[in-house]
Amino acid sequence: MTIDTTNNVYPVSRSAVGEVLWDRNFKSTDAVLAPDALFRSLNAAGVALPGFLHDLLRIEHALWLVGGRASSIPPSVDELAVNPTIAVHEVDWRGLCGLFEPVPRPAARPVEGSERILLWFDPRERKAHIKPASNDDLLVLKIAAERISPESVAATGKVTVSAVDALIDRAVRQGLLLAPLSLLRRDPSVFRAVRPSDEEFLSSDSFTLQWHITQVCDLNCKHCYDRSDRSPLSLGQAVMVLDDLRAFCKDRRVRGAISFTGGNPLLHPQFNEIYRAAADRGFGTAILGNPAPRERIEEIVRIQMPSFFQVSLEGLREHNDSIRGAGHFDRIMAFLDILRSLGVYSMVMLTLTRDNMDEVIPLSALLRGKADVFHFNRLALFGEGANLKLPDRKRYRKFLEDYLAAGETNPVMGIKDNLINILRREKGIDLFGGCAGYGCGAAFNFVSLLADGEVHACRKLPSPIGNLHRQNLAAVYDSEAARRYRLGPSACRDCEVRPACGGCLASTLSSGLNIFENKDPFCFKQEPVAKSQHPEGIR
Repeated sequence: MTIDTTNNVYPVSRSAVGEVLWDRNFKSTDAVLAPDALFRSLNAAGVALPGFLHDLLRIEHALWLVGGRASSIPPSVDELAVNPTIAVHEVDWRGLCGLFEPVPRPAARPVEGSERILLWFDPRERKAHIKPASNDDLLVLKIAAERISPESVAATGKVTVSAVDALIDRAVRQGLLLAPLSLLRRDPSVFRAVRPSDEEFLSSDSFTLQWHITQVCDLNCKHCYDRSDRSPLSLGQAVMVLDDLRAFCKDRRVRGAISFTGGNPLLHPQFNEIYRAAADRGFGTAILGNPAPRERIEEIVRIQMPSFFQVSLEGLREHNDSIRGAGHFDRIMAFLDILRSLGVYSMVMLTLTRDNMDEVIPLSALLRGKADVFHFNRLALFGEGANLKLPDRKRYRKFLEDYLAAGETNPVMGIKDNLINILRREKGIDLFGGCAGYGCGAAFNFVSLLADGEVHACRKLPSPIGNLHRQNLAAVYDSEAARRYRLGPSACRDCEVRPACGGCLASTLSSGLNIFENKDPFCFKQEPVAKSQHPEGIR
């Protein structure tokens, strides 16, 4: 156990005074002295001392005391709370915090002037911190201490709720505030961590609504999974959905995000209004759509920079255009340049079929330097996709191995298929988040909302779990139908990669298997299984 002494409690002050003068007055083994006593002793030496020294001694001593209060931080809280180690000090010199930087800037000398300083112990980093207290810092401390709602603060300050949320989120990341743990947790009877690193997949601190706001589309793709005519929600209904989602996220203690898609979401006549309403409520936003003019993307960026904009390619130019229409490949490549020039993170998604397996790696090479990340999803045999062929199962493991090998030298190649975790576990590598960050995230950390209010566990397969015209999101999420999708197939429950896998339910159903019983037929670890009837409600 290290014994604190005057020297190791006041290293910044010792440096400011000069080590020779300091060491002449204090021994390295001296017990910790109070700031006032130290100052009197140094002042009695009759030499010139920095004018800010007394304040510096007080702050450095307070920082040491903050570290000693680390045990007062509770392991969890039930609501937003102020970190109990926080101390606020008024000083007569500005710029003292700069002296605590790992490499203090030579010109960063304190100047006379009052300043408030925040000191606290960050439970995540396990270290004490110091910073000037800004008005925003003091505001979030007041919000937490007095249990003031972000909505109320936003109304009073005439700002958006998202602006208040951003301040709170930053304070939580810094450790100034303590946030309650997410209530979105996997069922422990099914999901168990095999390694300590698996724990991160057992709860989610975010929830995404994949929102198909319109069925209208400017393409006619051969594998489109839904060409049905669904009435879109009005702007008023859309705002009600957003408020419902915010209430759900607040109740479940998670951050909310929305992925706008369709059809082509940009063809919704009130897309900008809905997008702005989502941004104003503090939701992260993303777009899954088709190429658009530069001016259209600039409009969106002015409202809120999307987390990403996802477009689709189905292979190299000839094959892609046979699926998505003549000229589509070139339009996508040009659009990727627009996204990059505007600083929008770009994703390219490919639907993997038997006919384009051999084009995936060559396409990835073309996308290097054009897109930020490339992913693929296996074909699901629903809608127009029933006319295409599934990837070759016998080749699939080798395909994944080749893809991973190519990805070692091509940073654009992202990994998404849950089954990759089988290969990682075989090599002793930690699992990755798979399809949705938590393996199959159907009805766990995301749901899909269709234009007419119907909610599905996953859009890749028919998986209705409710309707927001008749229920709120909490009722849909807590339904027995949603719970069954979260549990996934019973055949996976003893598998060591289950925390971040579960296969693909759409793949299972595409092969005529029971999604609540049978494994993904592409699973390398799977024994042959017999076909069974579709479960009730997903024919």
